[in-house]
Amino acid sequence: MDLILSSLEILARWDVILALVVGSVGGVLIGAIPGVGPAVAIAILLPATFSMDPIVGLTVLLGIYGSSMYGGAIPAVLINTPGTAVNALTTYDGFPMTARGEPRRALSLAYSSSFFGGIVSVVCLILFAPVLAKVAPMFGSREIFLAALLGIILVIVAHRGQSLIAGALAGFGIFIQTIGLEPVKYSKRFTFDQSFLSSGIDLIVVVLGLFALSQAFVLLTSEDEKIRTTRLRGGLFQGFRELARHPRVASVSAGFGVIMGMIPGVGEFTAQFLSYTYAQKTSKRPQDFGHGSSEGLIAAETANNAVPAAAMVPLLALGIPGEALTAMMLSVFYVHNVVPGPGLFQNSMDFIVALYIALLILNVLVVIFLLVATRPLIQVVKIPNRFLGLCVLTLSFVGVYSLRNSATDCIMAAVFGMIGYVLKRLSLPIVPIILGMVLGGIMEVKLRAGMARVKEPFDFIDRPVAMILFLAIIAVLVIHARHVWLDRKSLKEAEWQTKHRSTRFGALLFRRKGSLSRARGRKVKARHSTSYRRSTGRD
Repeated sequence: MDLILSSLEILARWDVILALVVGSVGGVLIGAIPGVGPAVAIAILLPATFSMDPIVGLTVLLGIYGSSMYGGAIPAVLINTPGTAVNALTTYDGFPMTARGEPRRALSLAYSSSFFGGIVSVVCLILFAPVLAKVAPMFGSREIFLAALLGIILVIVAHRGQSLIAGALAGFGIFIQTIGLEPVKYSKRFTFDQSFLSSGIDLIVVVLGLFALSQAFVLLTSEDEKIRTTRLRGGLFQGFRELARHPRVASVSAGFGVIMGMIPGVGEFTAQFLSYTYAQKTSKRPQDFGHGSSEGLIAAETANNAVPAAAMVPLLALGIPGEALTAMMLSVFYVHNVVPGPGLFQNSMDFIVALYIALLILNVLVVIFLLVATRPLIQVVKIPNRFLGLCVLTLSFVGVYSLRNSATDCIMAAVFGMIGYVLKRLSLPIVPIILGMVLGGIMEVKLRAGMARVKEPFDFIDRPVAMILFLAIIAVLVIHARHVWLDRKSLKEAEWQTKHRSTRFGALLFRRKGSLSRARGRKVKARHSTSYRRSTGRD
């Protein structure tokens, strides 16, 4: 009880309350504008949070992170355009509801599902907090190094089909982190006698370039679209009643979101896919999925909103971000000399609980705001792309320059902005670069500290947690290698089938291998009965 009271005392300040309101409302607005997204907003606001208290800055960023998915459901449902990337699955069933004249029902169901997922996630974290406080001290330098390595590997293998380029981009991020003075002997690395590189490349400069400036370039080079929105009639409270009729789908989807959120590199997309697949396979009406199914909408929105709070677990317990947004938040901790990890749970448990309570309040504020202000919010989706791009471009350069009043930082941010623009145009991932920078620095420091007591290679994994993490790394690599082998095998079979499908012998061979359907096989036999009997020796 004393812990909760001390946590409430941290939150009972006017600046924290203002941060809660600004974060929740601002996140909804950002999410409702297609093409911007929380990563861009957090990147722009990041320099401003450095001058705030840790709880204030983190509350603003958490508010944008968590509430943007609420707002992203608005354009996904009404105009079939996801406001944020993770709302893409919402369009599958949300927009078909709008097309058949039920936009109010779809939005209400999306809000209530998001609220349920967010609340369940935060409650789970509050219940897990005592366990985390006991487990966190078991992680020493070697364990944190292995956990960071596992995080990078998970991020790479999560980009299935692009794992090679994701690994190369993560390596590029690790290389960027090494530029400047190394952390032990302070010798220069990769500076090429350039004084501006001696202090290294700032993470915020890279973040603003890769996310904010690149998105500004995308918006500026895209054409404005005329958007027609659907008029809403009636209230928006019916979704809570409909959600109560599907408790199994909602609870399982929230569970997927919590579990996937705690695993670095996995995130909302995997949680949504698993929950949506589960809901479809266990539904009494699976044919409705993709055509306006309420269960499909519940699964998608519940899962993606259960992830943000769960993603704070590896960040707070080990100091290891699972994706780009939590990597940005990690920099706020470091600026204020608040080091996430085992010591944070031992020495600042009230601060941790205050963050959890803030997340609970944020979810409540967002739902209240949406139920009251959805109708005027619909107009936000009509903002022209080029105007948005110009605003993002201006704010990004202001944010970069405010870091150190350096024009050099602006030039470097522009360079990374062009790199990010090229990667987006090629549909290549950006997140591995940021996580490579963040986790690469952690791995270097922890590896040097851990190797001081290592005499033989096996000594590095001679403790239980280290051994478990090492085995997890091996298992992930083996499973990924197996998936790659199976994908290549199926690709070769598909290419061979495409090459030989038109031949008579090939059609017969496909049937014998089970590649063709029975109906196709009967048609082939009927058309070529004589040749079929001769080839099989049945004449």
